[in-house]
Amino acid sequence: MEDRELYRHVLGLEEPWRVDRVQLDIRREQVDVWAVHQEGIRWPCPECGERLSVYDHAPERVWRHLDTCQFKTFLHARIPRVECPTHGVKQTKVSWAEEHARFTALFERLAILVLKETNIEGAGKILRISWDEAWHIMERAVERGRKRKKRRVVKKMGVDEKSLGKGHNYLTLVYDLEAATVEHIEDDRRKESLDGYFSLLRPRQRAKIEAIATDIWDPYLASIREHVPEAEKKLVFDRYHLMTHIIRAVDRVRKEEHRELKREGREVLTGTKYLWLYSRENLPAKKREIFSALRRKRLRTARAWALKESLRDLWSYRSPSWAVKHFRGWYAWAIRSRLKPVKDVARMFRKYLVNILTFLKHRITNAVSEGLNSTIQTIKKMACGFRNRENFKIAIFFHCGGLCLYPVTHKNVG
Repeated sequence: MEDRELYRHVLGLEEPWRVDRVQLDIRREQVDVWAVHQEGIRWPCPECGERLSVYDHAPERVWRHLDTCQFKTFLHARIPRVECPTHGVKQTKVSWAEEHARFTALFERLAILVLKETNIEGAGKILRISWDEAWHIMERAVERGRKRKKRRVVKKMGVDEKSLGKGHNYLTLVYDLEAATVEHIEDDRRKESLDGYFSLLRPRQRAKIEAIATDIWDPYLASIREHVPEAEKKLVFDRYHLMTHIIRAVDRVRKEEHRELKREGREVLTGTKYLWLYSRENLPAKKREIFSALRRKRLRTARAWALKESLRDLWSYRSPSWAVKHFRGWYAWAIRSRLKPVKDVARMFRKYLVNILTFLKHRITNAVSEGLNSTIQTIKKMACGFRNRENFKIAIFFHCGGLCLYPVTHKNVG
């Protein structure tokens, strides 16, 4: 098989295109391929599809293709233009690349696979392209994927914020808890941030939302109550965030008691911070004997820890009435504990008890959101050059959006 026929197959060229010549440059480790088309062909207008004669040709363009035996491969062609009576002079489409692309569809597909496994800088080194070129491929992939994705109702959604760095610099993220995807991103964590998502849905679509897991954050709650019918029945205050409040209370009790004991010359609580943050079953085996001895010392921190562990049982109930009974007993214990940080949390939980217990009906948490947040945090660490928050949003959608990112190739792979 001669080189022109070989590269016709390598490039996936289809009629009326054919390979005119192939040039190998050993010194530059590069292969250049020139494609031409048959004469007398009528080309479809890219807007309406009407077949028309060639008006003229655009200047020669070059596309980077998959490497050939580790040699960079470039495709050269002059794309014909047609003069449509309706749409004017338009450049026709080619089968090997998307409009305005600098790479063939097959190269972009490979690049997307590489970008999913590493950061932009690493992908650039592997593919032998610049940071900007790699970023451009990611940006195009997200744009392509978001255009393809149909707007749908997320029946079980999570709402959470993500810090961008120092200061009050946040993004609001909406998650599909069933598909484990990021569905929407808005700046800040204000009421308007979540309003932006609900405004994309029609009233009957918002009515189909079954449950929403979120933190106790008043701007989000105000938006949900304004836009979602029967919101009180659907709001579920996330167990993870609720337990974070009581864990912090335990740590505040420990800090206060530790300072008092140190003034007395006692180092009982020195180096024990993380022991009190463990749940009973997750305590490392090698620490259990030490922890048991600490709990026998009648420390205030030990009482706070016991209250934390008892509260965890609230989410194990199936019956709302038994859950209420458990909470009432726990609340009375917490209020009598003489531990101010714990009492403050207990009062907050009593205020929001209705939407804490909706968990028993919907059984959803933001655990999926937290898992995605971990992925997003990794993206942020790997970024090494996201120049603004818009770029960061694109990276989140690329890795966590559940999008169909790949271009259609000549093999009809979407």
